[in-house]
Amino acid sequence: MIAVPLMQRFGLPGALYMVLAALAVLVPLLNLLVPESWPIHVSTFTVALLGKYLCYALLALALDLVWGYCGILSLGHGAFFALGSYAMGMHLMRLIGPRGMYGDPVLPDFMVFLNWKELPWYWLGFDFFPFAMLMVVLVPGLLAFAFGWLAFRSRVTGVYLSIITQAMTFALMLAFFRNDMGFGGNNGLTDFKDIFGLPLQAEGTRNALFVATVAALAASFAICRAIVTSKLGKVLVAVRDAESRTRFIGYRVDKFKLFVWTVSACLAGVAGALYVPQVGIINPGEFAPAASIEAVIWVAVGGRGTLVGAVLGAVLVNGFKSWFTGAFPEVWLFALGALFIVVTLFLPRGIIGTLLHRQALAKEKADEGQKKLEQASA
Repeated sequence: MIAVPLMQRFGLPGALYMVLAALAVLVPLLNLLVPESWPIHVSTFTVALLGKYLCYALLALALDLVWGYCGILSLGHGAFFALGSYAMGMHLMRLIGPRGMYGDPVLPDFMVFLNWKELPWYWLGFDFFPFAMLMVVLVPGLLAFAFGWLAFRSRVTGVYLSIITQAMTFALMLAFFRNDMGFGGNNGLTDFKDIFGLPLQAEGTRNALFVATVAALAASFAICRAIVTSKLGKVLVAVRDAESRTRFIGYRVDKFKLFVWTVSACLAGVAGALYVPQVGIINPGEFAPAASIEAVIWVAVGGRGTLVGAVLGAVLVNGFKSWFTGAFPEVWLFALGALFIVVTLFLPRGIIGTLLHRQALAKEKADEGQKKLEQASA
């Protein structure tokens, strides 16, 4: 309810920035300074849960950039999210050192258990934070670039492209389930100890990660908004609405799509990297096609092509999921499907899209009324 007046006064971007700033200040204060006996106290569990929601919001924002503004319906964005998650997980695993169950100073516990004799070459360098952060962006970005270069040059579009993206994430899921891949197999990576020398379970660390997630979401929103409000953004919308016509008037459509697709994948990787230390585990389940489809539902509920709607939809749907899976866990998937059907039938523009549409209609009626008054007075 508070967000509506903010939206009317400052616009959607301003309202989002103000809400994020308030969260970054109030949530840590209510967790660290307010006694647990007070009703306004925010528990450390809630801080981590809100951080997870905002990571999902960043993933939804990345998806809205390509789907809402370029018309690319990706059913595989969970793959980029998971790759960023694994990059951060590998860094956190390297930081454990001899504190693991088997006491090996180099090999993670699962490698010792599987009788690995040395660290694989692709794990080298992950004990350095800058290198790990580079991989968080570079690995999803390179995969997206290679995939997009092949798909967009071949002019694969529509449902065919969506199916291929789903096949990509499914193939990665099967690969990461294998123990011989060196990523923990079915169990994934877990039992993280610290980050920057600070215990991950400490209240201060949890709050710092939450603030970092808020900052990353705000920065990513600024990047996406800068793209969609520029001349590049206008071309992307033209590609979404009339790709053939845009190509015929001289634009290299494949290059525009490849750029925004790669940027979106990098943002999804950052979301995954922030997700892992707050949740404490990453496993191949994050590659599951169902996870990518859920992200599509978040964007559809909030409002495709609005950016703010993607953030809102991710937070609302996951908040509803947390409550529903606790109260009625066996029917959550049915509820999610019903939610998508209801939104498709009755709110095809999503929550934010519907509000903007009604606002535009009201403004149009007001302008018509003003014109009639001017004509009558003349």
